[in-house]
Amino acid sequence: MIDVILMQRVEKLGQMGEKVRVRPGYARNFLLPTGKAIRANAANMARFESERAQLEAQNLKRREEAERVAERMDGLSVVLIRQAGEGGNLYGSVSPRDIAEACKEAGLTLDRSQVQLDQPIKTLGLHTVRVALHPEVDLPVVVNIARTPEEADKQARGEDLRAEQDAEEESLEAELAAELSELGAARD
Repeated sequence: MIDVILMQRVEKLGQMGEKVRVRPGYARNFLLPTGKAIRANAANMARFESERAQLEAQNLKRREEAERVAERMDGLSVVLIRQAGEGGNLYGSVSPRDIAEACKEAGLTLDRSQVQLDQPIKTLGLHTVRVALHPEVDLPVVVNIARTPEEADKQARGEDLRAEQDAEEESLEAELAAELSELGAARD
C-alpha cells in the first residue's frame, strides 16, 4: 500500500487534499497518470499546501461550470437505433462511446470516460445513464434504444411496445386459426 494526496475528489476514495492509502497498481495505473493524485512525500505535501487555495478555486470554478451545463442540459434524452431480436435483446450492446457520441449530436460535448455505465446495455427500452460532468456533478441522461425512430417515439411517450406486440401476435394467431377452420369446413 502507498500513500497519495488526492488532487480532486475521487468517488469512493475521498475529497481533494485528503491523504489516502491505496494499492500500488491503482495509484500507478490510474490515480497518478490521470493527475487525480500525487505521491504523499514531504516535498509534495509542502507543494500541495502552498497551492491549495489556487487548486480549490480552480475546482470551484470547474464545478460551477459543470453545474451550469447540468442545468442547461437537464432532462437530456438521446435516441439510439439498433437491431434487436424478437425478445428485445440487442444484437451487440450499447457502450459508453455510443452514448457519448449521441450526446455530442444533442449538443453536450463529453468524453466516453464521463459516461458511467456499470455494464453495457443489451436490451431495447429507456435506460437512465449517469454522466459525470465533474467529480461532484452528475447529469442523468435518458437513453432511448429502439429498432426504428417510430418505435423510439412510442417509447418516449410511455407506450408499452411489449403489450402492443403481444396483441398483434394474438390477432395474427386468431386470423390463422379462423382460416384453418374455414379450410377444414370447406373440405367436409
